[in-house]
Amino acid sequence: MIKSVINNNRGVALIITLSIIAVLVVTTLELNRKARSSIYVSSAFRERIQLKQMAMSGVHAAMALLIKDKENSDIDSIQEDWANPEKIEELLIEMPFDFGRVRVSIVDELGKIQVNSLVKFPDGRDFNESQRQMWEHFLSLAIPVMERTDDTAPTPIINSLKDWLDREDDDLITGLSGAESEYYLDLSPPYESQNGPFHHLGELMLVKGITPDLFEGVGGVPGIAAYMTVWGVTASTDNQFTFNGAINIGTADLPVIAAILPAEDEHLAQSIFEYRAEMSDGKYVHNLSNPTWYKEAPGCGDLDIDPKLIRTTSDLFSVRAEAEAKGMTLTAEVLVKRVTEKKTGKWYGKILSFQEE
Repeated sequence: MIKSVINNNRGVALIITLSIIAVLVVTTLELNRKARSSIYVSSAFRERIQLKQMAMSGVHAAMALLIKDKENSDIDSIQEDWANPEKIEELLIEMPFDFGRVRVSIVDELGKIQVNSLVKFPDGRDFNESQRQMWEHFLSLAIPVMERTDDTAPTPIINSLKDWLDREDDDLITGLSGAESEYYLDLSPPYESQNGPFHHLGELMLVKGITPDLFEGVGGVPGIAAYMTVWGVTASTDNQFTFNGAINIGTADLPVIAAILPAEDEHLAQSIFEYRAEMSDGKYVHNLSNPTWYKEAPGCGDLDIDPKLIRTTSDLFSVRAEAEAKGMTLTAEVLVKRVTEKKTGKWYGKILSFQEE
C-alpha cells in the first residue's frame, strides 16, 4: 500500500515535471519567435527609413537642379537639364549610397491642362471661354465618336465639370446635360457635388460622364489623367484665388499641344512637338524663349494660338524619386514650387505636397 502511494507520487511528480518543461519549451519558442519578429520589424523599419532618406536626397537634388535652372534661365522647356534624364542621372552619381540606388524624374505641372481653370474663379460661376474651347477640342480627340453616349460626349462632360466646379448648387444645371447634387445623390453610393475646385485628380471620376477608362486609359493608351493637373492656383488682386490656366508650350505633351491649337490646325501639333526637340551635334537647335516660337516650326507660319492658353515659364513641378535597396523600394511623389525669399530675393524650393508609396 505504502509502496503504491510512493509510486503514484513519483508518477505525478514526473507528469508535473514534464508539464513544466513543456510549458517552458513553448514559452521559450514563443519568446524566440517574438524576438525574431521584433528584430525583423525593427530591421524593416530601419531599412524603410533609409529608403525614405535616399528618396528625399533625390528630391532635394531635383530641387537644387530646378533652382540652378531658374537662376540661369527665364524660360522652362524640355531643352533644360531638369528635363533631361541623362543630366539627372549624372547628378545622382555624385551622391553615392552605401547600398541601393535612386531614380528621379521631374515633370512640369504647368505643361498640363489645369482642370480648375475651366471656370472663372473666385466666383466660379462662368466658363473661362478659352479653356472651354480647349477642353472641347481635347475631349473630341480623346473620345472616339463611336464610343460617345448622351453622357460621355465632350459637351455633356464639360457641362458636368462646370457644374461640379461652380459655387452655386441651385439645380440650374449647365445646358441640358450638366449635373448638380440632385443627380449624384441618386447614385449608389450617393454623394454631393463639390461646388468648388478639385483637390485631387482622382475626383474627376466622380463627375458624370468621366469613366475609369477615359480617366485611366485602356489597352496601354494613357487616359486624360496623364495630361491634367489640379495645381496652378494663383492669388488674385483682392487676396482671393484664381486659376490662370495658361499651359507651358515648351513642356506640354503632344495631345495637350494638339488641344491648344485651333481645331483646323491640330495636324500641326506633331511639327511643333518635333521642332522644339530638334538637335544637332548633341545640342538643341531652336530657341524657345519667344512665346510665339511655334510659328517657326514647319508649316506653322500662319498659325495663331490663343495667347491666353500658352506660357513659356513655370515654377510648379512634380518630382518622383524611387529608392531601391535589398529588394525593397520606396517612391516619393513630391510637388515642388520655386519661390523667392522676401528678404534676399533668392530662389528656393518649397514642397507643397508629399506622398509616399
